[in-house]
Amino acid sequence: MSNDVICLRPLADFTRIGVHPPASLTIQYLRPDDPQLSARIARSSALVIPAVGPKLAGSLFEGSQLALVQVTGAGVDRLDEAALKRLRIPVANIPGGSNAAVAEYVVSAASNLLRRLAWADAEIKAGRYVEFRARMIADNLAGLEGLRVGIVGLGTIGLAVAQAFRAYGCTLAYHDPAPKEVRAAHALGMTAMDLDELLATSDVVTLHVPLLPSTKNLVGARELARMKPGAILVNAARGGIVDEAALVAALASGHLGGAAVDVYSTEPPGPDNALLAANGEAAHRLLLTPHIAGVSLQAWQLLFRSAWDNVERVVVRGEPAHHRVY
Repeated sequence: MSNDVICLRPLADFTRIGVHPPASLTIQYLRPDDPQLSARIARSSALVIPAVGPKLAGSLFEGSQLALVQVTGAGVDRLDEAALKRLRIPVANIPGGSNAAVAEYVVSAASNLLRRLAWADAEIKAGRYVEFRARMIADNLAGLEGLRVGIVGLGTIGLAVAQAFRAYGCTLAYHDPAPKEVRAAHALGMTAMDLDELLATSDVVTLHVPLLPSTKNLVGARELARMKPGAILVNAARGGIVDEAALVAALASGHLGGAAVDVYSTEPPGPDNALLAANGEAAHRLLLTPHIAGVSLQAWQLLFRSAWDNVERVVVRGEPAHHRVY
């Protein structure tokens, strides 16, 4: 097996945070739209890709003898699973590397929306300090303590989010048809619920499921209408799980207290995306971020080092990959 590796991240992504790819590997750094990508893959032993980015067609891998496709994160949805399984190309990810960063994001976003911090910032800058302070006091804005947080998807990230909210004195519920962390959930006092019950009883709902045919538009107009008046929704999972137009309508009606959106049906969101058309109070209740919930210096250092260690393990030492997905 050769030590040739293709990486679809620039070298600077690694070196700027102090991670240096193994000297034992011969690495070519290419863009995913490089016209020679398929030919280069055919001559390489491993491919390293970011979890976020354009879909990679299965045809790119025809005729290759890759020993590993290594994702530098948890999500593998940009790959053609059927094609890679047919070609018997192993795929590995790095599960859990962004847990702490995502949990910190979700708690921070929920607190920001509950207490209207970003909204207050805009009002003060517009010269409405007195009026908006009086409104905030009159509306009895809640902090996190004692609220029920409903977590949709109880994998490693969902569990980390639950633990973070538990530290603030929240009660916890979860919905997951096949939960992986049942014992840990019981230890946290979490209550299993069907989705409708969770939506109807939670003050904060946070989503942590992959984008699959079964989760496409999992939260649409019907589900948003079932949520508690004034509740907060956080989507730091994948775009397409929430119906974006329905979410804007729920915010505009005043039914939802707020929503934080880190992921979009198309990334970057186009000018026709319904979220960008939110105006008035709906816009103030909507916190948009550019798919960075799991991005922190600490998270990236862990993810990148783990990814390169796995590539070296397979390509140089000939050992089985850790965290093989398929």
